[in-house]
Amino acid sequence: MQNDIVLTCAVTGAGETTGKSAHVPVTPKDIAKAAINAAKAGASIAHIHARDPETGVGSRDPKLFKEIVDRVRDSNTDIVINITAGMGGDWISDVSDPALPGPGTDMIGPEERLAHIKECLPEICSLDCGTLNFSDTDMIYISTPPTLRKMAEMARDWGVKPELEVFELGHIRFAKAMISEGLINDPPMFQLCLGIPWGAEQTVETMVAMKSQLPAGASWASFGIGRGQMPMMAAAVALGGNVRVGLEDNIYLERGVLATNAQLVTRAREIIERMGSRVATPQEARNKLKLRGADA
Repeated sequence: MQNDIVLTCAVTGAGETTGKSAHVPVTPKDIAKAAINAAKAGASIAHIHARDPETGVGSRDPKLFKEIVDRVRDSNTDIVINITAGMGGDWISDVSDPALPGPGTDMIGPEERLAHIKECLPEICSLDCGTLNFSDTDMIYISTPPTLRKMAEMARDWGVKPELEVFELGHIRFAKAMISEGLINDPPMFQLCLGIPWGAEQTVETMVAMKSQLPAGASWASFGIGRGQMPMMAAAVALGGNVRVGLEDNIYLERGVLATNAQLVTRAREIIERMGSRVATPQEARNKLKLRGADA
């Protein structure tokens, strides 16, 4: 176990959760407020998505991200900012011709996928390290090796640390290839994503298997979804990893009780402390992960 645990709060995501809980923030003002409140509750990092303020649907509009980030920074609240770069890889086959993109497809190139990262220059951006069947529908999330290499190169040149989000062992294999090619600065930062259909299952055995394939010296965190959020968080702490909680992955504090982001951070912090560790401050997280703004 580590003494100092980096705790990320994923405050909103892009999933269809806004109709299930009024606590899921939608507008830039509310998303920024959720990140600030997570910081006040003890989070080291805020993982940020944007949503269309009118529809609540996930958005990759750089203006929305810029407003969120500016609001957080202008609040003088210390929190490491981690922005998603996962939008723009959705392919939904057309019902009449599977060779064609159907309604809802959103496929763009690496430069456009990182347009909001270039605009905001956060300390961290996520990098989904491969293609995946993301549901029981015809929707596929596509991230090809050339696209990922280009995104990693751009993030490196801007001084943004990629959070290598891996959903199965093949993703770790490719991430290690990018590391060996010099596209990822030390220490590489992995996020073991568990429970997403149809990626790695959220079990301790799966987490151990994925951890065993990480390169020496890598920093890693993990998360589970739904009722698995807190058990997987505790397992990651026990195995020496960092952790993530938040409304992107789970909307309940306990059975039948809807949570806020701050409540999930508080619950996670209590568990971490009862396990004999502590949550790292944002500055300690920068130092540990060698992010922009780390103490020399």
